[in-house]
Amino acid sequence: MDSATAVRAPILASRLRILQALGVFCGFAAGAWLGGAEAPIKLAQGTISPITISLIMVVGVFLARWSIPALIRGTSFVRRDVAKAPHLIVWAVLAGCMWAVANTLTIYAIRDVGLSIAFPLWNTNSLLAIFWGFLLFNELRRAGWGRWLGVVGGALSMFGGAVLLAVASSAQAAGGRATHGVMAALAAGVLWGTMYIPYRKAYLTGMNPLSFLTFFTFGELGTMGILAVSYRGSRVLWHELVSAHDILFWLMLGGFIWVIGDLFQQYAAKYVGISRGVPLSNTNQLWGLLWGILVFHELRNGNRTLYAEVIGGSILMATGAVAIALSSATKQEHLRWQDAAEREGKRYGIQDSHVRASMEGTEFEAVENRRTLLDWSLIGGVIAVFFALGCMARLPHLDVSWGWAGAVVSAMLVLLCGCVVALWRTTRFN
Repeated sequence: MDSATAVRAPILASRLRILQALGVFCGFAAGAWLGGAEAPIKLAQGTISPITISLIMVVGVFLARWSIPALIRGTSFVRRDVAKAPHLIVWAVLAGCMWAVANTLTIYAIRDVGLSIAFPLWNTNSLLAIFWGFLLFNELRRAGWGRWLGVVGGALSMFGGAVLLAVASSAQAAGGRATHGVMAALAAGVLWGTMYIPYRKAYLTGMNPLSFLTFFTFGELGTMGILAVSYRGSRVLWHELVSAHDILFWLMLGGFIWVIGDLFQQYAAKYVGISRGVPLSNTNQLWGLLWGILVFHELRNGNRTLYAEVIGGSILMATGAVAIALSSATKQEHLRWQDAAEREGKRYGIQDSHVRASMEGTEFEAVENRRTLLDWSLIGGVIAVFFALGCMARLPHLDVSWGWAGAVVSAMLVLLCGCVVALWRTTRFN
């Protein structure tokens, strides 16, 4: 058979089941780590501007996006992977630009309405992911009425949960800032929902998530630097950075944690699509609820109605996300994904065999990857930076339940280890 036919040939049913199960697992792990990434913001609340907080987090993201791929596969692997599809660098940078703006908006949202409310509001990005996945990448085509019902019903459930939380926010936020917080969270959701278009284009045409992560960060850091200097001014920005030396560790750690969650989210999008992978990763709203209520005591002074709205809204949104995730792709639908992959591959001149290997989660070329001096320098440099910042860090004067914090972190680490092992055994991080 010719190469184009090879791309369209069905993937073995057993392999497809394994990859979809892996994508679901990655989605849940992503939710845990994306949820945990926002917690350090609470440790710096009220000390420096949200713009500066976002910039510091993006610096942590930058360090993570270069050191983690260097640790897992090495920079030589990233270089070879990008050489096969250099056009995708532009898409990665564009996605990074959108992420930087959205992340800044979430800082304002958390400040104005709190973690437990802001999370579900910006997680309406699932609705856009479903729309873009269907419109552009053949997701849900030939899926059957049952799966359509799961996706549409789940989307409506998520919307209902968002409405409940928007109503609750007016009672939780002080000083009339609730409307601003709600709008910031929803705008972040729109940007993040659109950001998944470059994700899906990259993975349909064979780019490895580790490579996408590496170049994604140029858009993040560049956009965030421009925003910070434009809004704060270089002199004020520098003064804030110097005065915030004792909280730099926490904010950069938040960025680092976010990258771990985003890496799992990328693999979820790769193997179950954005219409399913994004809702799965949006279980971060439940982790945000755990951090907000158990660790930081948000809603402590709220009445029963407020608790019912926040908890009920979060559960309703999570139920919708699970319904969408459980509507797994059928063999017929996956063939339509392969049609989209073939189309994208032809558009950018990528070898069909490379596209096929990527969809199967296998190596296109059996090349040994060895860590170079550059790799170990990157890893060692990042460790040194965090060690130095950790020595300057101080614990915040907040009412924090450290016991609950330890329990939540332990659960996150269990998911991390399990997902890393599963990815390595199944795909070698391909």
